[in-house]
Amino acid sequence: MKIIAYSYTNPLLESAPDQADWGWEVDGVYEDLGKPESSGHATRTQLQQLFTDCETEPADYLLIRRLEELGDTVEEISDRLHKLEVMGVAIIATEQPYTSENYPLGADLLNLLHAIQRQQRSRRIRQGHARNRLEVAPPPGKVPYGYRRGKGKYTIDRSTSPVVKDFFEHFLLYGSLRGSVRYLAKKYGKKISVTTGRRWLTNPVYRGNTAYQNGEIISNTHIPIISKEEAAQVDRLLRRNSRLPPRTASARRSLAGLVVCAECQSHLTVTRVTQRNQDKEYLYLRSTSCPQRPKCKAIPYQEVLENTIETVCRDLPLAVAGINFPQLDTLKNSLGQAIARQQEILAQLPALIETGILDVETAKLRAYKLRTEISTLEAKLATLPPVNLRSVAQAVSIPQFWLDLSETERRFYFREFIRQIDITVENKELKLQVIFIF
Repeated sequence: MKIIAYSYTNPLLESAPDQADWGWEVDGVYEDLGKPESSGHATRTQLQQLFTDCETEPADYLLIRRLEELGDTVEEISDRLHKLEVMGVAIIATEQPYTSENYPLGADLLNLLHAIQRQQRSRRIRQGHARNRLEVAPPPGKVPYGYRRGKGKYTIDRSTSPVVKDFFEHFLLYGSLRGSVRYLAKKYGKKISVTTGRRWLTNPVYRGNTAYQNGEIISNTHIPIISKEEAAQVDRLLRRNSRLPPRTASARRSLAGLVVCAECQSHLTVTRVTQRNQDKEYLYLRSTSCPQRPKCKAIPYQEVLENTIETVCRDLPLAVAGINFPQLDTLKNSLGQAIARQQEILAQLPALIETGILDVETAKLRAYKLRTEISTLEAKLATLPPVNLRSVAQAVSIPQFWLDLSETERRFYFREFIRQIDITVENKELKLQVIFIF
């Protein structure tokens, strides 16, 4: 029994299958590779060779992924199916519910061909989008707020971009998404939802990158609204806030969402107590879901704050000293060198076109893949801790530094370093353990 396989691959949309992907032991594979920018009918030279070989030595089975790989129109597909049937070659589609034994030429096959026609129309649309990606053109759809469409790229909208810039600066200053959304509504009358605000914070367009629906990103395609350093800080703040209980990211008090009772493992919330006809208020940390009987008693907020500052000043430099900075530097250097190598290859492509080693279409496809690889490497580099972490730890280990900050500013720095504060009370003596992020 002779089994052969055939595939037609458009390099913009997919990669050619590996021989092991067929799931069968095949005796021969015929592969056609489409032109990246071809908009007309593709030339399938290997398919023609397959027909020629089958005339002299017919195969028993032909494996294909999808019927539409046999041609660009329903008529071509139907004609080639008929030729294979006349030759006695049984066809099996691995990604469609089709075998030539179950779909003889007739009404059922006609319905399947109509479905293929619809798929081909969708495929042509995706090919058009893919060709635009080679030109690093913005994807179709609504332009992000703060930008407008220019000549083949996003350009800054001078009337709306200051609103977006101010939104990012407020978030970087206070680390509160909900607070930044309220700030926009109050200052500019620009009302957006919290979900929209989160999309703004993570949108690659504001960072000067272009993102496509297939998940690939090309960096440095247009003028950014925020710098790479600011973007990395935004990502760190979002990761930090994701570890906190809901709505505590915008809480007024610096310890909100960080303190956990070591006995009942429930988060402690900040409660405010006032006395009638008096302006003074008293703050306490209290568990709202303590399972113990009697419940854990409330703890004075100021006492926990002072103990936290003392512990951070004592333990933070030691925790930072335990980080393997040489290993971190090695990783950063490795990523930087990988980016530099890809950029060198990218710079060589024009010369390869001039010498005829690469044609224009292949060079564009190679440039696109290099740019996406560079973007991936840059994203990995941005997730690493800042190199000045040791000097920052020395600066914030001074008690006066914390005492001079407002509660909002303390909240920012606490969450930059602290993952959780475990607290216990033994014989009316407060004990706490500060767990750092790193």
